[in-house]
Amino acid sequence: MKPWRVLITRPTADSAVLAALLAEQQIYSSSLPLLEIQALPETPAQRSLLLNLDQYCAVIVVSKPAAILGIERVDQYWPQPLVDQHWFSVGAGTGRILQDYGLPTSWPDVGDDSEALLALPKFIETISTDDARVLVMRADVGRNFLAEQLQQRGVQVDFLPLYCRSLPVYPSDTLITRIQQEQLNGLVVSSEQGLRHLIELAGDAWPQLASLALFVPSPRVAQIAQELGAQRVIDCQGASNHAVLNALNTHAAPIA
Repeated sequence: MKPWRVLITRPTADSAVLAALLAEQQIYSSSLPLLEIQALPETPAQRSLLLNLDQYCAVIVVSKPAAILGIERVDQYWPQPLVDQHWFSVGAGTGRILQDYGLPTSWPDVGDDSEALLALPKFIETISTDDARVLVMRADVGRNFLAEQLQQRGVQVDFLPLYCRSLPVYPSDTLITRIQQEQLNGLVVSSEQGLRHLIELAGDAWPQLASLALFVPSPRVAQIAQELGAQRVIDCQGASNHAVLNALNTHAAPIA
């Protein structure tokens, strides 16, 4: 086995896929999901957004859960896919779910974050119209940076919250015990909220864990991690499984 021994904190299904990939590369991993996905009920306001979906010049879908739940909602009101509308995703995994449904979807070739999407030429072209309106399918919170940047460009942004991400209930010593028992030397988070859940679960043990290598998906999350006390932050330059694997292969594990 290679010297990295990492904790994966993604939702259960996503953790299993990444763990299998790392195992193929002889990298030890342990899964402790810190994001539990719960679908939100549809409100009258959300129904109105969906009924007027064709009024948006672009629809942005920020995650796999948003893609899956968004398709379910769209299918209720638009049985025929809106093939003339521009759809965008933050990452390839999300984009492929939309494409498989029949939606013409674009995403950045490099990077799985808001910054990469904002720099995508096709996206820039799409929102460069008078009175541009964009719908963002997301969780109940998140992607405020994306909205702020679009609003600064004169784009009207509406949100369609489809789910919430909660921290599963674990005994208070779960995190520190898992790390010590399995001699883990790295932590992998896939979002800002995942990072905050990690620190919340760590509790009083966070200062003790802050010296472990922390793998994050973007420079923005890296900066937040450093501000919260993480001492060795590694930017994977994306949230995909292969971005994590590349970061693990590129950076040396600490000497035991």
